[in-house]
Amino acid sequence: MENTQTAAAMPRSFWKPIAASLVGNTLEWFDLSVYAYFALTISHVFFPTTDPTVSLVLAFATFGISFLIRPIGAAVIGSYADTHGRKKALSLSIILMLIGTLMIAFMPSYATVGVIAPIGILIARLIQGFSAGGEFGSSTAFMMEHAPKSTRTFVASLQFASQGFGVVLASLFGYVLTSNLSEQQMLDWGWRTPFIFGLLLGPVGYYIRKTVDESPDFKESEPGSQPLREVLTSQKTLLLIAMGTLIVSTASNFIIKYMPSYAATTLHIPQSAGFLATLTGGLILTFATPVVGYVAGRYSRIKIMLFAATVYAIVIFPSFMWLNAVATQTALILVVGLMALLKSIYFAPLAGLMADVFPVRTRVTGMSLSYNIGVTVFGGFAPVIATGLISWTGSPVAPSYYLILSAVLSIVALLAVSRKLGMK
Repeated sequence: MENTQTAAAMPRSFWKPIAASLVGNTLEWFDLSVYAYFALTISHVFFPTTDPTVSLVLAFATFGISFLIRPIGAAVIGSYADTHGRKKALSLSIILMLIGTLMIAFMPSYATVGVIAPIGILIARLIQGFSAGGEFGSSTAFMMEHAPKSTRTFVASLQFASQGFGVVLASLFGYVLTSNLSEQQMLDWGWRTPFIFGLLLGPVGYYIRKTVDESPDFKESEPGSQPLREVLTSQKTLLLIAMGTLIVSTASNFIIKYMPSYAATTLHIPQSAGFLATLTGGLILTFATPVVGYVAGRYSRIKIMLFAATVYAIVIFPSFMWLNAVATQTALILVVGLMALLKSIYFAPLAGLMADVFPVRTRVTGMSLSYNIGVTVFGGFAPVIATGLISWTGSPVAPSYYLILSAVLSIVALLAVSRKLGMK
């Protein structure tokens, strides 16, 4: 067990590597959340059809398809980070993220340029997906390898806390814009505002990443000559186990992002209520995650995660049943808040656990691949799966079925981590 220090005990110089890591991750999750939250509006602007449900599915499908390239980005940028350094990989990923954000922010509508518009949005999301493929592994490894070993679980939890902060920013934009602008104003220009804001964060992140020192662990280690081949040939079991631990976290994350659309299309309450719910969830994720990360550094990570996943599997179905029976803004906030709290307990130790599964020479490649394959398969298409399950079963609580399955798969993976790798 780690004897975790407080954040105040860490050297002042360490906070620059933390900032370098977190600003890009925040930007990634801000852009990703904004697209998911405004999918209903984006579907009308770029994917107009006679059936609003088809338009929404097309918007979410574009969101999901962009995740298919993430494993490629993970392989390319992850290998680059393991052979040439975490710092260079981080600079590359944030430049690509900015290019994609710029394209979405200023893409003309379907009414203006026709089919070029949805194709352009898809290309922009593919660029962002490729960038995001290398972001998680590179930034997590960079932070942890700069940190004293006694603080690494806590530091790794900040990675996911920054995702929560990105959700908070996106939710604030969503709530303020949908509460103060008309539907036509949202269609005309309102939805573009948060993407333009995202463009302001990128240059700051790039500057910090260019001026920070390389990871000490990387400088002291012998870089792998072919980290991708090593992961895919001799570390396949590690890859599958790490991916399995992620499943319930990523499925929950993307179902939360789906909630503004769920509020409007299934619960028939204002979309702004969904943004208020995701804002609440984002705040919980931002502030609860480091607290759990601190505790997990002193106690068993596996036990904490098993507890959260088990409770999640038990309570999520009755929570959706109650939400649909009541169908109010307060009920939505409470259910999303519960999902966020259980998620924060589960994923606070997750980044550190995934990093420890792999040796330094293949750490970024292994983390990036396991994370992005997991996010692609179980997260990116979660909104599409949720929408399809509701349509196929005719049940408004169908998203809970998917979340229960995700929790069970992660429980199996956690048991494998404990028994096969002897990790706690």
